[in-house]
Amino acid sequence: MAHDFRVVGSELLLDAPILAVRRDDVVMPGDVVAQREIVEHLGAVAVVALDEQNRVAMVEQYRHSVGRRLWELPAGLLDVKGEDELSGAQRELQEEAGLAASEWGVLTDLVTSPGFCEEAVRVFIARGLSDVDKLDAEGDEEADMGFAWVGLDEALNRVLSGEIVNSIAIAGILAAHACVSGARTPRSVDSPFDIRPRSMARRRPGPDLKKL
Repeated sequence: MAHDFRVVGSELLLDAPILAVRRDDVVMPGDVVAQREIVEHLGAVAVVALDEQNRVAMVEQYRHSVGRRLWELPAGLLDVKGEDELSGAQRELQEEAGLAASEWGVLTDLVTSPGFCEEAVRVFIARGLSDVDKLDAEGDEEADMGFAWVGLDEALNRVLSGEIVNSIAIAGILAAHACVSGARTPRSVDSPFDIRPRSMARRRPGPDLKKL
């Protein structure tokens, strides 16, 4: 029988707008209790938006953790209490790319750093694109965000050459390429997203989950 990794104690160490850190006491095999620090996260969504020429809408954003600008997919936090993943993706696509889409599907779900962080991301594919007014950017970095259309084959080449290093963008581009080539089919937008983090959302009243 598989071991039950029970949590017998927990302490909140840091509570910040977009993340928190807690320390759990976890029962390990042999009934040894070990401590594990976990970065709590709100969860996120990202969008591979493809136009009629199979070009991907991509954004370039400064990421202070690595000290450079990275090419990424339109993406953002699930930071509105009660918001479903599709609505969050539609909001982010409009906010970061000034686009709406008539066709949506799920490409993949991923946990970005399972060794210490509960961040989980749902990546959508969007087609039937149309221009819409951009929503006002909320973050400081977003005021300096670049935008470009990149052919899907070229985006794949940039992944494999190491030019695109954002893990969410890599997963989305690989999955989109498999779907466009006919090897796979996107899932329904109603597919369960059971790995979506809930810790911070349960603790905060909302509607803006970034507010403490």
